[in-house]
Amino acid sequence: MNKLFLFQWLLLLIFTKTSLIFSKPHKIPRLTPLIENKHQDHSTTFSSSTNDDLPKQFETYYYKQTLDHFNYGPKSYSTFKQRYIINSKYWGGSNSSSPIFAYLGAESSIDRDPLDIGFLTDFAPQFKALLVYMEHRYYGESTPFKTMEEAVNDEDSRGYFNSAQAIADYAELLLHIKQKYSAKNSPIIVIGGSYGGMLASWFRMKYPHIALGALASSAPILYFDNITPQNGYYSIVSRDFKEASASCYHTIRKSWAIIDKIASRKNGLSYLSRKFKTCSKLNDPFELKDYLDSMYSEAAQYNSPPSYPVTIVCGGIDGAPKGSHILDRIFAGIVAYKGNSSCYNMNPMPSEADLGWRWQTCSEMVMPIGRGENDTMFYSDPFNLNNFIKDCKKKYGVSPRSHWITTYYGGQDIKLILQRFASNIIFSNGLRDPYSSAGVLQDISHSLQAVHTRNGSHCLDILSKTSSDPEWLTMQRNTEVKIIEGWITKYNADLKAIKKGKMH
Repeated sequence: MNKLFLFQWLLLLIFTKTSLIFSKPHKIPRLTPLIENKHQDHSTTFSSSTNDDLPKQFETYYYKQTLDHFNYGPKSYSTFKQRYIINSKYWGGSNSSSPIFAYLGAESSIDRDPLDIGFLTDFAPQFKALLVYMEHRYYGESTPFKTMEEAVNDEDSRGYFNSAQAIADYAELLLHIKQKYSAKNSPIIVIGGSYGGMLASWFRMKYPHIALGALASSAPILYFDNITPQNGYYSIVSRDFKEASASCYHTIRKSWAIIDKIASRKNGLSYLSRKFKTCSKLNDPFELKDYLDSMYSEAAQYNSPPSYPVTIVCGGIDGAPKGSHILDRIFAGIVAYKGNSSCYNMNPMPSEADLGWRWQTCSEMVMPIGRGENDTMFYSDPFNLNNFIKDCKKKYGVSPRSHWITTYYGGQDIKLILQRFASNIIFSNGLRDPYSSAGVLQDISHSLQAVHTRNGSHCLDILSKTSSDPEWLTMQRNTEVKIIEGWITKYNADLKAIKKGKMH
């Protein structure tokens, strides 16, 4: 990440509220490595690059991909163009058994990934690696339809829009690339962040004959089937704010009841609309509360150095003139984080990535994220599976399969199970990241290793190196590289032994 400015992912990845889709949908924050909002004061935001802006060493290709890998009916043989990008600048060549670093795209286009996911380009020279960036089906230019909206509204098409099909795409495409580059003996390391990190870990488990190992950054693979407490995500957001400023934390905690109280009065919503300079009149206090919820969560998820967005928000709140009304302090936090604007849009139109993520969370990616009364700094918003099912059926006509992820990939009793059959996966996390609450934070075996940092944020380890990186971040990346070097060294030793007929 081109030291990405502030926020895309979780994401935010935030399952944007939009009343056009559901009245008050339950929010499952998006899982992207980057934040989408552009604000020049923040160091983790998206750069403004597009695919056309990439340096010449990045070459774009399109693969004729199978629509349905798991069915042999006539429709399953349909194809679509899957976009992928290659950088062969550092590669040692087909005769060198140099590795392939394959970045698994997640719930967004791959336009910016070659520049923003700097882990690949930063360490490619020492590995002499071939770099591959693959786009997730239905996102960016890899959709079977003209637009995401058409795709998710087509009852037949959206059935092929899931994680199992996506990693099958990656398997087929990587075998094609190995053949195209005569790279039979080149080991593949798959790398992904957030949802892409989950895909990377699952890919290594499902396709160990294709990927030698996986780096799964900020992958909350345990946020399914109530393995992780509902309030895990928001508990860490709250802790981040409390550690930054106790007064800021308490101001936010007190603000929700005040917003509700004012909204209940005659002309209260009009007052709140003026107070917070909303671009359109508030129709419900939920719109304002959800906007603030998203902002605080985003700041915590991408709370990276050197700016530390949580500190920016709290700086605005705590820096308001002495004696300011609590809502004036909250608004000062918005201005500090978002910048001084003529108005603030509480009802943004969902992006194509938001639309796709909504479908994914309403089908298989059911992450029961919520919070109760007084267990975080937020207002109560417990996850209710029955209500979630009703919302999804209202929009798509089908119920979420809330147990499918753990059925297909596992998750329950992960240490007991994975230590006996899985290998060569790095689970990396930053403990300031709310999604680390559902990450693997302890080694499972000698080759299933957890690498985490106390002050790290969402996917920070796979972003580009900068001169201002703290020592702990540099050490985290170096640890990951050392582990990958070990995998490749052992692979090359095995390859050499097989060629000499000495492999037992």
